[in-house]
Amino acid sequence: MRRAIGVLAAVAALAVALPAGAQATASVTLEATFTSGIANGWASVERYRDTGSGFTAETYPPDGRGDHAGQVATFFGAPRPHASRFLLYHAPGALTGSKPTPVLLVHGANQTADQAWANPNASGQYGCGQVTCPSTGLMQHLDGLGYKVFAIGFPHRNGDGYHWAEQIHDAITIIRAKTGAAKVDVVGWSKGAFNARMYASSLRKPWGTAYAGDIRKLILVGNPNKGFDWGYRHGWSHDFAIFPECGGSLNAPAPHSEMVCYGLWRVHPELSYEGSAFPGAGQMLARWDGVYPLPVAEQDWYTTYYGGTGFFTYGRGIQWAIDRDSLVAPLLAAGTPASLPVHLLCGNAPTMAGLHNEHTGPSDGAVFVASCAAGDGIGDHAATATLALNHLQLGWAASARAQIASWLG
Repeated sequence: MRRAIGVLAAVAALAVALPAGAQATASVTLEATFTSGIANGWASVERYRDTGSGFTAETYPPDGRGDHAGQVATFFGAPRPHASRFLLYHAPGALTGSKPTPVLLVHGANQTADQAWANPNASGQYGCGQVTCPSTGLMQHLDGLGYKVFAIGFPHRNGDGYHWAEQIHDAITIIRAKTGAAKVDVVGWSKGAFNARMYASSLRKPWGTAYAGDIRKLILVGNPNKGFDWGYRHGWSHDFAIFPECGGSLNAPAPHSEMVCYGLWRVHPELSYEGSAFPGAGQMLARWDGVYPLPVAEQDWYTTYYGGTGFFTYGRGIQWAIDRDSLVAPLLAAGTPASLPVHLLCGNAPTMAGLHNEHTGPSDGAVFVASCAAGDGIGDHAATATLALNHLQLGWAASARAQIASWLG
């Protein structure tokens, strides 16, 4: 019998002054400032630390696939920074732009502020959702239009949403102090959008901060508002991109903790939803098997989704992972306040190059359109736009940039 093993610069010590009306449960300290030799068009980058008690150390994949590298590792001071640290990127016109309301850009899982907003080609071919990628993005577009643009960078690339939500609040507070603005516009992409909505909904731990009314407009890009089940729908294909014995190196959770590769059972709970290295991915899970039929032609489709041992795989199934981690139902129940206009930007082109795209219902290749465009729990659903883009193009393509700028006003 097989056993069951239980799967997306200078240093300163300076307390950040809070603007009037801001709430805080812990102090935020500026640790380092970088102003020269910065790639991808940013003018400066700051590293902060939130000293709140909730920021405990997170687990990283042991083989290094989740480690930061290059200038991001330099800014953090380590390839595996502590969960309490975050980066604040400044566009050239962050403090001088003509638009009155500053903008905070919040990247998604497995991204950085560089790749998401300033250089979609930062990870080379295919990293932006197509074979070749541009070298500038939404940051340069908005900066050129006169917006005061900032972006947050997170320590763990698939980190706990409670941590990300709190650091989004921290970044907003810092930006308000720097610019004197009463509120900040927030543009979140994918997991970053989900966690920005968590903050706006006051979905938090006891140590976290309730929504302070400090967002003017919230723009959610490619957000799984009602969750997603992409990894469990197409688990066999995802496994090959993740399990190292099969040639995989993707920094995302597998739906299986065990699979057969080259004739042998490979055991990797640490690279699956059953491990602890991808907490943010599990928090966005929801079942869609009651809406769109599962792909029954795909290998081990039944045991992948519902749990058990298949011909080549073993896993506990999506419901086990939902019961352990998912925040979709609590987020919908918490709701966003009626005072906050929420805009939803979605894609309907399942065409991400090099990936097994979501094809069992209308999607952007990862998130069903019906999830992204869902207004459930949104107090002021200001607008929705669905563009002919895939999930990875939504943050940088010309049509997406134009739509986001029109909503910002």
